[in-house]
Order: sequence, then C-alpha cells, then structure tokens
Amino acid sequence: MIEIINLVKSFGDKKITRGLNLTIKDNDFLAIIGRSGEGKSVLLKQIIGLIKPDLGKIIIDGQNISELDKKDLENIYKKCGYVFQFAALLDSLNILENVGITMLENNEPIENVKIKVTERIKSVGLEEDVLYKYPSELSGGMKKRVGLARTLMLSPKILIYDEPTTGLDPITARIIHELVKKTHENLNATTIVISHDIEIFKYANTVAMLYEGKIIYTGPTKDIWECDNPYIYQFIRGLASGPITNKAEDKLK
Repeated sequence: MIEIINLVKSFGDKKITRGLNLTIKDNDFLAIIGRSGEGKSVLLKQIIGLIKPDLGKIIIDGQNISELDKKDLENIYKKCGYVFQFAALLDSLNILENVGITMLENNEPIENVKIKVTERIKSVGLEEDVLYKYPSELSGGMKKRVGLARTLMLSPKILIYDEPTTGLDPITARIIHELVKKTHENLNATTIVISHDIEIFKYANTVAMLYEGKIIYTGPTKDIWECDNPYIYQFIRGLASGPITNKAEDKLK
C-alpha cells in the first residue's frame, strides 16, 4: 500500500502540492488525471523519491520514504518501475543495450542479456528484429514499448507511467493502454498512470483527480461519470479549460 499524507511541495513561490492526501491499494490500477501543469509528474517523482517533499509523508509498505537514507531509498527504487513520458531511451545505444543496460553494467554475459531482453521485448509486442536498431529508427509507439520493456527487466512490484500516450495517434494510444492493462494483469502489480486522456477510464479500476495541488476525487472509475463536482464534470466532458464555467455548474442542477 502507498499512503500519501498531507504532501506539500513548492518550487520557489509556485506551490505544486498543497496538503495532498491519497491512498493507493496494493495491486490496484489507479489513474491520476488532471490538466497539464497541475503537477502530476511532480507527484509521481515524489512518490518514488526522485523529488523530496517539503512537508508530509509518503509511506510505501510501511516506510516513510521521505525519511530514508540513500541506501534504504535504493531498496524502494527496486520495487518501482518508472516508464517515462517520452521513453527516455539513450540514442547512442541500440535497443538490446537500452533494455539490458542494468545487466550489462553488472557485466552479465551478452548471451544471457540477449535472452532476457528478447523475452521482455516480445512481452510488449515487439519482435526480435528490433534488438539492433536504434531509437531514431523506431516510431513513437515502439519507443513507448521499449521503455516499458526496460522497466519490466526488474519485475517491479509498483509500475508508474508518466503520460504513456502523449504524442500518439488514437489507434496507437489504444494499443498502449491495452498493453498497460495486460502488463498490470500479468504482473499483478500496483499500477499508477497519470494522464489527461480520459480514455484511460476504460482500463483503470480507480481514478483520482488532481486539481490545484490536491486530490479532489478518488473512487471507482465507473462512478466518476456520476460525480457532482463541477470541475470534474467540465474536465471529463471536454468543456473549455480554465475556471469552472457557469455552463458546467448549470448542467449539474
């Protein structure tokens, strides 16, 4: 279980999280939604310890990670897999080297690396012929799959995706969503996806809405369409961005 309690984070005068609270159950598939600029990526990076909160607690399996030293924090990292928004592949390395980078750094025999990487590549729907290609030779959707394959090398207990469908066409985005769902089911992992794409509702079990530094809604995905919060109504129906409109409030009456 992941518990986030009264989380506060600012960069200079800009407040990002403002006393945020959220509980994520083991093995859940949670979508965190919100407009661009609401701080969704900053929240994820706080969850895995890449950014330290100013105040509050982030408790993973009973440990408050904001109080851990570097060594203990590394043990938390081993439980987490982070799939970056733009895959974060190294352009100078081929796909075999990108996906197998940790094994190669540990001087594993190349044949062992190739066997494991091939297994992971195929698990995300790619064929062995991509192993010796470079990121520049792949489409956006293929890069997303390679990024996921690299994350899966460590068989993480917690899988975190930062906007996995950004920049993709609708068909490829659907394929990636289905792959995220399949991976969640196969690993029985706790899955956290941040997105502004409401198509994620078809796949996630739970949804949390981030607005002005706080979680303003948490509940089963199927129930969010009946939520009576004017901002959520406006967001999920694609109405104009900005302050809550009178039109959105009128529709709730």
